[in-house]
Amino acid sequence: MVAPLDFEKPIAELESRLRELQHLSSDGALNITQEVAKLEGKVQKLIAQTYDKLSPWQKVLVARHPDRPHLAHYLEALIEDFIPLAGDRLFGEDKALIGGLGTFRGRRVVVMGHEKGSDTDARIKHNFGMPRPEGYRKAARLMRLADQFKLPIITFVDTAGAHPGLEAEERGQSEAIARCIETLLEVKVPVLSVITGEGGSGGAIAIAVANEVFMLEHAVYSVISPEGCASILWRTAEKKEEAAAAQKLTAQDLKGLDVIDAIIPEPLGGAHRSPQSAIKAVGDALEKSLAAYGSSKAQDLAHKRQEKFLRMGQSLLA
Repeated sequence: MVAPLDFEKPIAELESRLRELQHLSSDGALNITQEVAKLEGKVQKLIAQTYDKLSPWQKVLVARHPDRPHLAHYLEALIEDFIPLAGDRLFGEDKALIGGLGTFRGRRVVVMGHEKGSDTDARIKHNFGMPRPEGYRKAARLMRLADQFKLPIITFVDTAGAHPGLEAEERGQSEAIARCIETLLEVKVPVLSVITGEGGSGGAIAIAVANEVFMLEHAVYSVISPEGCASILWRTAEKKEEAAAAQKLTAQDLKGLDVIDAIIPEPLGGAHRSPQSAIKAVGDALEKSLAAYGSSKAQDLAHKRQEKFLRMGQSLLA
C-alpha cells in the first residue's frame, strides 16, 4: 500500500477509522450501519474539499502518484489487438516509449506513449519513462507509418522528461525530439494526445504536437520540473512550491492559456483512487474527438495543427 501524500493524511486517518467500523459491522457484533454511513459521508466530503483546492505543487505530487494508471493500463483497457513495434532501425529499442498498432473502439490506430513502470523492476526496465534518442526515433518511425496507412495517432504522455544522460546527448537527443515534432506537424492524419500524469519538457511535447491535446484534471505540463526550475532561479530545490505556482503548469492554467484543448475530469480524489474510471473517461474523450475528425481532409488536418502551434507561440510571446 502506497503511503498517503502529505496533504492526504487527514483523509487517510478518517479512512482508517472507517475500515475499523466496517470490520466491526461485518463481524455482526454491533449494528453500526448508521455510523458507517455517516463516516463514509465525512470521508467523501473531506476528499472533495481537499482536491477542490489543491495547490500547483500538490497537483505535481498527485500527477506523480505511483498508483495513477500508466500506459500499460490504458493499452490493456482501451486498445484491442495491440501489436508492439520495436526499434528505431538505427540504434536499438527503447522501452521507456512503447508504441504499436491496435484497435481503439472499432478503429485501427497507431498508439504510443511513455511507460514509467509500476514497481521497482519495471521502473528500471522502462527507465522511469524517460526515453533516449532511439525511443523518439522509434516514435517518429511509427508516426510516418501511421501517415502512410492513413491511421489516426493516439499518444499518452507521462514523463519527467527525456533521458538526461551523456550517452543520450551523444546519440542526438535534441535532434531526435525535434524530428518527432517536425513529423507530427507534417502527418496528414488525426493526432490526439492525452497528458495523463507528468508532461515534462521536450520529452513530452515530442509526442504531444496534436490536433487536440487533453489533460487529466490533476496532470501537469511544463518546460521543466518545479525542482529544476527552483534550482536554476533560487539555487535551491527547496523553493519548488513557489516554482510550481509560477510555472502555470496545471491543466486549469494551461486551458486558460490555450496550450491544451480540454480537461478530462478525474474521479473524486484523483485517478489513483479509481484508475478504471479515469481510463474510461479518457477513452470516451478520445472516441468523441476522433469521431469529429472523421470527415476532415488530410491536408486540413496538418494545416490546422501547424496553425494551432504557430498561433500558440505568437500569443505566448505577445
